[in-house]
Parts: sequence; structure tokens; C-alpha cells
Amino acid sequence: MNSWFKTLASTCAIIPFAQCALIPGGNMASAAEPAPAATTPAPATAAAPATVDADPALWVVKDEDTTIYLFGTVHVLKPGLSWFDEAVKDAFDKSDQLMLELVLPDDQAEVARTMLPLAIDANGTTLTSRLDAEQLAAYQAAMASVGLPPAQFDMFEPWFPAITLSVLPLTKLGYDPEQGAEKQLTRFAKASGKPVAGFETLSEQLGFFDGLPETQQIAFLNSVVKDLDTLGPTLDKMVVLWAKGDPDGLAVAMNESLAATPELAQTLLYDRNARWAEALKARMEQPGTVFVAVGAGHLAGEKSVQDYLKQHGLTVSRVDY
Repeated sequence: MNSWFKTLASTCAIIPFAQCALIPGGNMASAAEPAPAATTPAPATAAAPATVDADPALWVVKDEDTTIYLFGTVHVLKPGLSWFDEAVKDAFDKSDQLMLELVLPDDQAEVARTMLPLAIDANGTTLTSRLDAEQLAAYQAAMASVGLPPAQFDMFEPWFPAITLSVLPLTKLGYDPEQGAEKQLTRFAKASGKPVAGFETLSEQLGFFDGLPETQQIAFLNSVVKDLDTLGPTLDKMVVLWAKGDPDGLAVAMNESLAATPELAQTLLYDRNARWAEALKARMEQPGTVFVAVGAGHLAGEKSVQDYLKQHGLTVSRVDY
């Protein structure tokens, strides 16, 4: 089971957008050119998927004049899950503002302009030179299996092809970033005139990957390559736990990945949870209602956002529905 993927899939909003720099025809173009998402269109005769009820977990923190809802998300979903209803929709409708991990630009070319300078190795070290013969053969086979020429990625640091390989198989399995909770909530917020803000910037979140030591980046890439065929089933399991409103089950599913990659967990999960809790503590000093939507992994298990909020003396309650 891909331990890196389980951590990343439920914590980092940038994951679905790694393919933004890919240009049809297999060439890496300038960052000024947008690229379509790598999705497989459904046959014209395909029936619409049946709607399945989902009841993801929701928490609330409040005082006399401030209410903050905490909602865990999955960044890519398949069509047909009915989660924006009942208590979730009620909390969203009551809120004055939507708060996400980050606000991604609508223009993928803008994402590329930020991502590519970080992803390209400034020292000119090629990706192939970082891998031994066995690792290189496995990597090249994985890239070929998703229709990407490995040579196109030779200029990049290992984290970038690793993220790309984490995305493309999912789009072919029916997962769609446009169906992800953040994308949908953003559309709902814009339609209702709610302001949307982020805890982090795009460059900050990309910097978490870019700042990983080379050994961890290579381990990340090798792990994705090794378990490429299990990415779909892994995410399927996590979505089921999310839809059932089972953060404890989600935490158990992530335990292996957190134990196997403590540095990654500290960087992508715990440190960010602590910073966000500080920001939310400060937000409690202002009146109003905020709907916070971040990756479900941030609201599950030990050292969750809720745990850090409790350290600040705040009471966090699960919303029953």
C-alpha cells in the first residue's frame, strides 16, 4: 500500500493540479500555455451514476459571536456522491466566508508559472541520474503505462513526476478534480457571494515538496511507482471512510503511512495543523461564521487541527446529523 499517497491524498490540495504543465503531444511548453486536465471522457451513451448519500464528518468551534465549522475534504471524487446537503449545507449556508488550504488560480497557466521554476532542478541534475538501474526501469515502465514520455520529465526534481504519477491513474479511474470538495465548495461560494480565502499560498504548498531532502523525494517517487496499481483501491477505501463520517477509521488507514514517513507527516500534516489552529484561534477574536474545508487527514487522528485547537483552550464539538 502506497504510504506516501495515503498521506498526500488527504492533506495537499495541489495534488490534483500537478498535470497542469503537461502539453498535448508530449512536449513541455512554456508556462504561459494552459493545458487541459488529463481526463477520459465518458461514452455518450453512458448513464449518469446513481447518487449515493455521503455524510462526511463536521465539527464546530464557537463562542458568543464567532462560529467556525471544520469540514474534512477529499480533493478528487467521482461523480454521484451526495455530500453537500443536510448539516454540511446548513453550516455552509450560515457561513460568511469559505476558508481552504489554498485558493488555486482558475488559470492553469498561472499554476504552471509558479510550479515549474520549483519543479525544474536548478543545478541541472537529471532525474535519470538519481535512480539506479532497477529504479529507472520501473520508473520508465510506470510513465509509459500512463502515456507519458519519461524524457519529458528528466529536467525535474523527483517530487514532480511522483505527484504527476499519483494523479493520472486516478483520472482514468473516474476521479475528477472538478468533483473534489474544494472545487465544488468554491463554486458554491462564488455563486452565493461568499469570499474565499486560503491558509497558504500556492508557492508555499509547492515548497513543502520542493523542500524535501533528495532522499525523501526519491523514496516518494519509488513508492508511487511501486504501488501505481493500488492508487485507485487506496483512494476508494479512503473515500468510503470519508463518506461514512469515520475520521477514526481514516486515521487508522493512515497510521502505516505516518509511521513509515515521519518527516513527511511532520511537514505536510502536523506542522501545518499547528499553524492553522493558531490562525483559527486568532479568527475567533473576530465576529462572524467561517466554513473551513481542508483535507480530511488534517482532521483525523492525533495532532489533528482539533487537538491543536484544544491546546489553545477552545472546545471542538462534532456535529451530529
